[in-house]
Formats: sequence, structure tokens, C-alpha cells
Amino acid sequence: MEPNSKGAATFYQYKLIKKFPVTLTLLRIYVMLPLLCLVLETVFLSWWSLFFLILAAPVILWIQYVISRSVLLITGHPFSKRWKSSFQLPWLGYIPVPDQYISYRLFRKVQLHNLWIGLCVSAMFVVWAPPAFTVSLIVCHLWLLLPRLYTLIRLRHDQIDGMLKFNPTDASYYSQ
Repeated sequence: MEPNSKGAATFYQYKLIKKFPVTLTLLRIYVMLPLLCLVLETVFLSWWSLFFLILAAPVILWIQYVISRSVLLITGHPFSKRWKSSFQLPWLGYIPVPDQYISYRLFRKVQLHNLWIGLCVSAMFVVWAPPAFTVSLIVCHLWLLLPRLYTLIRLRHDQIDGMLKFNPTDASYYSQ
């Protein structure tokens, strides 16, 4: 068999640059953060904070979904088979499909839009909702984005033209 015929399909080889494992300790800390925030909200704001935090979670998931889909639609990137909603820790929300390579530039654009627009939408609730609900929205928003922002912070000094791959136990950064 010929090693490289003219009509053969091409596939890409990526070189692993960095890997960010999700250890059990990090996962436990990640799960404990909303509980700590709930206790602090209950002590300093209102005993309704438990109800507000439970209500804020689906609201923020929906807001993040709309923002992410909008950014992907506006930029013209195909997303129907590359992005999906995940309910598996720590990658909660609308993220790239596990075991699928995604452009670091696109991922960064989606997550930064998600961060700032989501914070602005959450802050708008301060006019109509109790302060405890607004704080719950912001806490949920930041908590859901925390693993993705951690990945972006760890990659801030690397090349922007790499590829990311998310697995249930790690995030990996590749170059072509």
C-alpha cells in the first residue's frame, strides 16, 4: 500500500503543548465554592439566598447559552456538531464537544464575550430584583465560567493559533 497517494484523505497531527488536569482536589474545591458563597450570602444578605441561588442557576445557563450561540453565529463558525450543552463537572454549560479540537482563538472569543456580557446582564437585574438575587446571578455566572477562565488564564502567554481539546478529566492545548 502506498504511504501517500494523491487522492488520500488528509488528517492533521497536533502536538501537545500543555495539559491541565482536573484533579480530585480541584474538583472538590470547585464544588465547595457555591456552598461557601451561599453561606456568605445567607449571613450578609438574606435567608432567601438559597432560593435565589437555585433560581439563578438555570437563568445563567440560559444566558450563557444565548451569548455563546450568538457569538458563534455572528462569527460564522460551524457549531452544530462542535458545541453542546454539558452537565458534567467541571465543564458545565455550553462548551465544545469532548474529544473535539476547537480553535483557541474562537474559544477565547466566546468565553470573554460570555464573561462580560453575562456580568452586564446580571448587573441589570439590580434595578428590578433583590440584591441577593443579583449576587446569586453573578456567583453562578462566575462559578460556571471558572474552569474555562482558569484554562484561558493558564494559556494567556501562549500562541493564539493553537487548538484546545476538553476531556472530562483535563483540558489540553495543542499546536499544529
